[in-house]
Amino acid sequence: MNIGLLLIAIIGGVAGIASTLYLLFSFPIIIIWKIYRKITKGIPLTK
Repeated sequence: MNIGLLLIAIIGGVAGIASTLYLLFSFPIIIIWKIYRKITKGIPLTK
């Protein structure tokens, strides 16, 4: 297999895994943070 094609496939795979992990952890953290702000400071969830 061409080394350039293999390198592009590895970089693309790593980028996909990184973005998936970011979304997996960031969504619940942001939702919890917004609920915390709603309870403690009365800020609406949509701000």
